Amino acid sequence: MWKKPLALLGTSALICAGEMARELSTFRVRRYRMEVPGLESGREIRCLFLSDLHGKEYGKENKKLLEQIEKERPDFILAGGDMLTRTQPETDRTALALMRRLVSVAPVYAANGNHEQKMKENRELYGDRYDRYRDALKEGGIRVLENETCLFRKGGFLASITGLEIPLSCYRHFGREELQVEEINKRVGESLKKGYRILMAHTPAYMDTYWEWGADLVLSGHLHGGVVRLPVLGGVITPQMQLFPRYSGDMYTKKDGQSCVVSRGLGTHTVNVRLYNMAELVCLSLIGKRD
Repeated sequence: MWKKPLALLGTSALICAGEMARELSTFRVRRYRMEVPGLESGREIRCLFLSDLHGKEYGKENKKLLEQIEKERPDFILAGGDMLTRTQPETDRTALALMRRLVSVAPVYAANGNHEQKMKENRELYGDRYDRYRDALKEGGIRVLENETCLFRKGGFLASITGLEIPLSCYRHFGREELQVEEINKRVGESLKKGYRILMAHTPAYMDTYWEWGADLVLSGHLHGGVVRLPVLGGVITPQMQLFPRYSGDMYTKKDGQSCVVSRGLGTHTVNVRLYNMAELVCLSLIGKRD
């Protein structure tokens, strides 16, 4: 009586296990197109967004990932944080090796995720590890944005790129604090009134606040795509054990044109699971508005 259901259950478990193993060993390029002001009609600026690597390697010294990045021919590259894992010091080397090689492809701008920020703000636990990591990035030619904004210009296109660090209390699993626009202004200043405003804010939990601050495009990660994804419902659970997050791994656009892209990340930590949730390198094609 129970043989068929048990056999079906066993087969399903094997299929899921095989799919998880496959997804944990590879990545895909996820592409988005959006019209932006300041570009000639039909002209394209290409940006790559990497997030949540957590020291993962695709091939020796990330050869496969680097080859794909070179193929994409980006105009600039953004790294949105958690490129390392704070509890695994060996991931620093892997993240640095990748990041420093990216500079030969295109200008690179990096923001911190909660892992880098916790290392930075808890020196009693991590010593000068963050300082050494950040200094190595800067020495390699990478612009590290610690609550800072810089400008990117190319062919008449102007973008302001901001790297935001929010209070660590906003990352709590339980009893998470609210984030107000005033707090963002205190940390990075008011959004610029010119150019296309790109905000790298690691967690998507405060998306409405980021938009209220004035971001035209918010780039986030942190949730690893919701670990497991289901049709229509999207991401199921975050690494912080929150069910069905509103923004977990796609592009979302408001009626007024403000948008966000949430990366499903390139690696994992602690919960080493992906199911129907491929790791991804995000390619953004910024297109000049057509008349």
